Amino acid sequence: MRIVFLAVVLGLLALIHWYLWKRLVRDVSRPGSVFRRAGTLLILLFPLLMLTFFAGRALGLPFAVEQVIAWPGAYWFVVMLYLGLALLAGEIVRPLLLRALERRALDDAGRLSRPGLTGTEAEAEAPAVSAEEKTGTGDEAQDGPASPERRLFVARAIAIGAGAVAVGTVGYGSHAARQLTTKHVPVQLAGLPRAAHGYRIAVVSDIHLSSLLGASHCRRVVDVVNRTGADLVAVVGDLVDAGVEDLRSAAAPLAELSSRDGTFFVTGNHEYYVGAEQWLDHLRNLGMVVLENERREMPYFDLAGVNDVAGEDSGQGPDFTAALGDRDRRRTSVLLAHQPVLIHDAVEHGVDLQLSGHTHGGQLWPGNALAALANPTLEGLERYGDTQLYVTRGAGTWGPPVRVGAEPDITVVELSSPQA
Repeated sequence: MRIVFLAVVLGLLALIHWYLWKRLVRDVSRPGSVFRRAGTLLILLFPLLMLTFFAGRALGLPFAVEQVIAWPGAYWFVVMLYLGLALLAGEIVRPLLLRALERRALDDAGRLSRPGLTGTEAEAEAPAVSAEEKTGTGDEAQDGPASPERRLFVARAIAIGAGAVAVGTVGYGSHAARQLTTKHVPVQLAGLPRAAHGYRIAVVSDIHLSSLLGASHCRRVVDVVNRTGADLVAVVGDLVDAGVEDLRSAAAPLAELSSRDGTFFVTGNHEYYVGAEQWLDHLRNLGMVVLENERREMPYFDLAGVNDVAGEDSGQGPDFTAALGDRDRRRTSVLLAHQPVLIHDAVEHGVDLQLSGHTHGGQLWPGNALAALANPTLEGLERYGDTQLYVTRGAGTWGPPVRVGAEPDITVVELSSPQA
């Protein structure tokens, strides 16, 4: 099944890149030109770098090599996405531009031959187009009887426009990915005692330390979290995308996370891709409390955490019975679980509030539509029966450090008691 999936993905990528080559290289250049040779080479090189970036760990590449490949490989993914979308939109504009240029050329020819005629009369007097010209082949048949010069002009105009849209979108998204905002979300919990009214939990997820996001990114996240002055910090998974030895220095600022009641961590799916056990030991050394299917009784509520579903392959998946089975249900419960899909288990176990991440809010438009299909809640606060679910968009990025339509955030969840 994996081989079939891989074959489909590679086939789709080949089709996309053939289309990009056709519209960005072949259609805008002369055969044998330097531009065509260079463009063809780049259209072959960039996808190879992209595939090597995403498969680097499986290929056993040294981390230093991954760091070199990461930038062009990751950025090509998002450039490819927005180039493709812009060019597809250009397919709608292309015949309209060609028709407008052809009509203008006919009008100009008519005015030159019969200065006294109107545009309509000039068109009627213009030389007839042969059946061969009307039929054409390939793009000529699609675009109509436009001359090669006009087709080349339109192809270049659309290619330049698509390139400008893609570069502008990626530039905007790169800037947006660094604008880490703090959201404040009040959540009323029915059984929360009056003394806990106003208790604040800083929720951060999907930091994704990697060959692309290192110590400066981690420092930015830690500084924003600490400025919230929260009572408790909850790191809900997908902290890392490489091993401890590769990211030891990048993760060092995490030791400076501060709050009155400590920092708590649960695994995300990415921890299991890079050696979860080593990371959990290291995070404990950095001062975090790791919740592996377990619960801590805080002064005003129970704080539980379950492993991510990706741990099931190694026998370390979520265990709600271990985390919540023997608790006093009269006490308010807050659950840390990386993926929102675990909300249904949380409802069954009487959880009052689940805090999750994983979705990135979609990260790259229009990917938010796909992410919404795969998750019960894409972002924000929603209610499922007596259980509330809050999903943060996360503080980092997976793959390219770019966000479009889903800016990163750290959320301060302020608990509210109905008795206050």
